[in-house]
Amino acid sequence: MTSVSIRNLDLEFGSVKVLKQLSLEIDHGEFLVLLGASGCGKSTLLNCIAGLLDVTDGQIFINGNNVTWEEPSERGIGMVFQSYALYPQMTVKGNLSFGLKNARVPKDEIEKRVARAAEILQIEPLLKRKPAALSGGQRQRVAIGRALVRDVDVFLFDEPLSNLDAKLRADLRVEIKRLHQRLNNTMIYVTHDQVEAMTLADRIAIMKEGLIQQLDSPAEIYNRPINKYVADFIGSPSMNFLEGDMTDNGEFKLGNTVINLKGYDYVDGPIGEPVWFGFRPEHVITGDGADTQPFFANVVAEIVEPMGSDTLVWTAIEGQPFRARVDGQASIKTGDSFMLGFDPARASIFDKQHELRV
Repeated sequence: MTSVSIRNLDLEFGSVKVLKQLSLEIDHGEFLVLLGASGCGKSTLLNCIAGLLDVTDGQIFINGNNVTWEEPSERGIGMVFQSYALYPQMTVKGNLSFGLKNARVPKDEIEKRVARAAEILQIEPLLKRKPAALSGGQRQRVAIGRALVRDVDVFLFDEPLSNLDAKLRADLRVEIKRLHQRLNNTMIYVTHDQVEAMTLADRIAIMKEGLIQQLDSPAEIYNRPINKYVADFIGSPSMNFLEGDMTDNGEFKLGNTVINLKGYDYVDGPIGEPVWFGFRPEHVITGDGADTQPFFANVVAEIVEPMGSDTLVWTAIEGQPFRARVDGQASIKTGDSFMLGFDPARASIFDKQHELRV
């Protein structure tokens, strides 16, 4: 059952087209993440769904109702903004109940909804405090609670964790996932943080210049990116890209190095044409076992970046930069020669002309 349906949506600011014939179907109970770099249109799309921006063309349906021109309060949505936007003179309980009082919800119903939201978000001991006496994470919980008390089917999150430090982001990310599992409401979540997207989403919509580049599960986007932009955007560190040519017998050649592509799952192979050979640093094998891989080579460590649990080693293949993510206890140092290997079946290959997966 479809919860939110966006059909051929256009949005223009003067001569600038921000969203371009965008269509998207979101199922009931789905956690969909809109992911992309700044300026790609993800927050704009969320604001259109919320009714905070008037669309130029197209339609928006929520639970089967055409809400394209409805006021935000009439759309049956709850929204959590990047800014907490709490009333500083009110207690937590006052902030949670303010919108319900304005909507003339009966007092006993307000008490019930506030108590339920406070229990779910574990902010019951904070109800009598004012925002100034709360930490950043607690304020964001209250902001989520303010949307939660509306008792709606669709929740919208506009980069709610971007103002928090790394540890708080990780903690609240888990809380949001627990919240979704408990409520099973439809959630649409905007972020530029790929870790948030990969860990939270049922599906991810990766956006660029007002268009959805790929809409799929986190695993499918990670393993089979549809184009070079998606491949480069997903993954930390990002994917390696080697520039070369596809030979007539289906091998990848760069300089004097030839990589046999046996096992690679082609979409459509551009034989004899220039391509990008993409490979994730975490799939590279170093040390023992490297020479058992279908492709292996002896290389020199140019830069070594220790990151605790693992280490990122920069090297080069035929003069082109290449990174390997190795165990944090590996003894590789700058200037060391070492063996790396990998299975080209795990690669992602893109044609140079359109940068689409081949």
